[in-house]
Amino acid sequence: MSQQVKIGDPGPLGLAGFGITTCILSLINAHVTSANALGVVLGLALVYGGACQLIAGMWEFRKGNTFGATAFSSYGGFWIAFYFIEKAAPQAGLGVFLLFFGILTFFLWLGTFYLNRALFFVFFTLWIAFGLLALNGFGVIGSQAGGWVGLLCGAIALYTSFATVINETAGHTVLPLGESIRKASSDNNVSVSS
Repeated sequence: MSQQVKIGDPGPLGLAGFGITTCILSLINAHVTSANALGVVLGLALVYGGACQLIAGMWEFRKGNTFGATAFSSYGGFWIAFYFIEKAAPQAGLGVFLLFFGILTFFLWLGTFYLNRALFFVFFTLWIAFGLLALNGFGVIGSQAGGWVGLLCGAIALYTSFATVINETAGHTVLPLGESIRKASSDNNVSVSS
């Protein structure tokens, strides 16, 4: 007889890796921190935002969570690719790179309608940030707007990571994540028709 092993939730690790890396790069994009801090971002992009998110994505596959596996693996790959792009050819093709990750993020954002409200806002702000940063990559606008939205996105991701850890550790909801958009709208439809 085989024993089933309980696997911890890899989501908070992936969200923390994403959140911290995104916040620090966003501070540079928003011109709050000097561009000289890019070395810190590149280290995080390769290890915490990249490798740790990729590992979290693989564990999400193991848990049977297709959404989490796709999101964490994709953004882990994004950060690893960002490291090499920034090292080899900064700005060359960056607009296209960001545009296509914006498209991916839009599709994933639609999936968050069935997940908690915190994830809905992580992906919503990320989708907007990618759009703004793609425009910056194409030379249409500066990076500040994308930086500020990215900073908000990273902060929401960190909150979601923290709330998930605290709630699971406590065994009950201490920090709310909010019910899904779909659940809220179906509950409203039931009340209206009752």
